[in-house]
Amino acid sequence: MLGEYRIAGRRASEIAASIEQGVGAGELEPGELLPPMRELATSLGVNPNTVAAAYRTLRERGVIETAGRRGSRVRSRPASTARGSLRVDAPPGVRDVGEGNPDPALLPPLRDALAAAALGDERRPGLYGQAPVDEEFARLARAALDEDGVPDGPVAVTSGSLDAIERVLAAHLRPGDAVAVEDPGWGSLLDLVPSLGLRPVPVGVDDDGPLPADVKRALAAGARALIVTDRAQNPTGAVIGIARARQLRAVLARFPDTLLIEDDHGHAIVDQPLHPLAGTTRSWAFVRSTAKAYGPDLRVALLTGDPVTVDRVTGRQQLGPGWVSRLLQRAVVQLWTSGAVDPLAVARSYGERRDALVRALAERGVEAHGRSGMNVWVPVLDETGAVTRLLRSGWAVAPGARYRLASPPAVRVTVSQLSAADIVPIADALAAAAGPAPARSYG
Repeated sequence: MLGEYRIAGRRASEIAASIEQGVGAGELEPGELLPPMRELATSLGVNPNTVAAAYRTLRERGVIETAGRRGSRVRSRPASTARGSLRVDAPPGVRDVGEGNPDPALLPPLRDALAAAALGDERRPGLYGQAPVDEEFARLARAALDEDGVPDGPVAVTSGSLDAIERVLAAHLRPGDAVAVEDPGWGSLLDLVPSLGLRPVPVGVDDDGPLPADVKRALAAGARALIVTDRAQNPTGAVIGIARARQLRAVLARFPDTLLIEDDHGHAIVDQPLHPLAGTTRSWAFVRSTAKAYGPDLRVALLTGDPVTVDRVTGRQQLGPGWVSRLLQRAVVQLWTSGAVDPLAVARSYGERRDALVRALAERGVEAHGRSGMNVWVPVLDETGAVTRLLRSGWAVAPGARYRLASPPAVRVTVSQLSAADIVPIADALAAAAGPAPARSYG
């Protein structure tokens, strides 16, 4: 049982992270039996209830399964679980700053764009047999990619970024393959990878993006793919700058067979320049969604990459949904060409709120991260306690467990619903919640 792997931790979150890290690194293999809860509690010097809470978290994430007296095992194939279920519902009177939605006031009205698309459909109805990508959509998308230095490649359209990433992974990898992912990183992606039977390998992140040493270590250990976020990384707001991009390209050049997937999460909502890594490896894909700038319900993302990758994705797509609605593609074209969104104004609006919160927390001695986008990542000592104390203070935040594999506890705050008057109250609440739980008095 477990062989040489040593589970560590004092808190339930730490124990769960230790086990999940072992699974992600391949040191805990599928089907491997975990220690009985009381036995592990004794070896770690903790209460059995702490281990029970850790195992419960892992079951909810689909990492392990429990079969009564037969004990708990690492799942042979992780279940499709949603980290989004690790959420805090805001009761009446509590402000919800954990959902990650854009500010509705910064989203463009869709009526004119949809009407223009419908009018075009009257002139030329969308029928079977037509090209899956609208010609003008492809032209404008490719021009923008060229301007940002993304290598030449065909353009495909998917139903959002996650759909694109899933299709690219499925086109190249097989169950059991390891995938290097950002940690902390996008919770939906951390769900997707194991749901495909792939093994997530955590790569640390700082304000400049993935740590080159961690990427090198993951690829040297056999990870076949690397998924990175260029700008507005969710949840930390990291941005890959020119120096970090140079370092990461140097690492990738040593592993040219790596499948590289880039998610430009901050497109049209940040003012930092793009420094793409695409083209460093033989197989690559670059994804841009319209969700954050134009509206999550559009469900339109553009995908480019090397010809083999894009051909595999579109070939498989034709056997399923066939194509993403050309009506929606033409609506996006209308939004692009009409200037419905001013990216600099959007970036400035999010930036003012995000920077104000980071500054206010720094003044209170609290470390926080958020160089771009609409989220601020706040490390805490006790994640569960911090979330609970914030609820009592009137704020519902996103638990860091939704975004972590092995990285330390934290909470995510989305600034899109904050006003200038909210900064001091929420900073005070976060500062009070970030430290250790207050001592109980029994006097």
